[in-house]
Amino acid sequence: MFARFAVTVVGGTVLALALAGCNRKNAEAPRQAAGAVLVTTQIVEAAPWSDSLQANGTAKARESIIVTAKVSEIIDKVHFESGQQVATGAPLVTLRGQAQQAALAQAQATFSEADRLYKRQRELAAQQLVAHSTLDTQQSIRDAAEARVQQMRVDITDRQVRAPFAGVLGIRQVSPGSLVTPTTAIATLDDISRMHVDFQVPEAQLSSLQNGDKVSGSSIAYPGRSFEGEVSTIDARVDPGSRAITVRADFDNADHALRPGMLLDVRLYRPERSALVIPEIAVVQVGRDSYVFRVKADDSVERADVKTGTRRAGVVEIIEGLKAGERIVVDGTGKLRPGIRIQDDAAAKAATPATPAAEPAATKTASAG
Repeated sequence: MFARFAVTVVGGTVLALALAGCNRKNAEAPRQAAGAVLVTTQIVEAAPWSDSLQANGTAKARESIIVTAKVSEIIDKVHFESGQQVATGAPLVTLRGQAQQAALAQAQATFSEADRLYKRQRELAAQQLVAHSTLDTQQSIRDAAEARVQQMRVDITDRQVRAPFAGVLGIRQVSPGSLVTPTTAIATLDDISRMHVDFQVPEAQLSSLQNGDKVSGSSIAYPGRSFEGEVSTIDARVDPGSRAITVRADFDNADHALRPGMLLDVRLYRPERSALVIPEIAVVQVGRDSYVFRVKADDSVERADVKTGTRRAGVVEIIEGLKAGERIVVDGTGKLRPGIRIQDDAAAKAATPATPAAEPAATKTASAG
């Protein structure tokens, strides 16, 4: 009994000494970085970077008109339905033209008579039986009659309204029997196989714009869908009121998803380049000043004023104030002041040894017994 008690006491003493040793080792790590603030740091490196400008744009059809008639007349036939796709030259509306047909027949008869008289007098003039002045007069009469025929044919053609280009018709606004005038809207016609999107860019970005720049657009009508296009035209003038220039981008629209008048959120992408990019949370903003905490060789920090560029997806471009290879504080800037020593949190965790699990004393006592 006494031997077992002695073994138990000795085992407990050994265990207590072992636990005390572990506690001393665990306490050494914080003591090594006494006075240092744990933060997360990062080395500044150059990375591929593509700028983008964001603007609101309005979609426009490549070709767009309101179909009207050239003359005032009653509609005889309507050859289309609302929303129909039509080809170039397709008949849309036919107006009544009986009076014009009759006038054409009369003009043709007058021309035939004048032409016959002209040919007869030309033969007589060749035989010097009539004066040349008489022949010239008859020729003028014949030419006038021919012009009248052409005029009547054009007048009849104007009573046939045709599509000037291929496209999609809007809602029909007229019916057979309606009286139309040159101001009456018959329907809209839009060529939406390709779409124009006009948007404005600040004049400060004018030097970086060029035809062919890639553009993407999105609409609330199609959540999650992106439309791809490219810059086709840059306006020749800057608006003196807004100090912005209008840019036109072309978008392929084979499925007719985009419609004239739609509002698009447009992003203009500029050529990819190399830039210094850091996490956005590393930049401290105080009023108009922006700065980061740069880590010096002795692990203390100093304030480095920076000039930032564009921001995207949690990162920001640094234009001035930093160089590649420098180390900055990313997380934990709120605890810092210039001159404070820091310790990288990842390095501190790597340097701290894992604490071994203590074996229960009862187990050792049982084993000793």
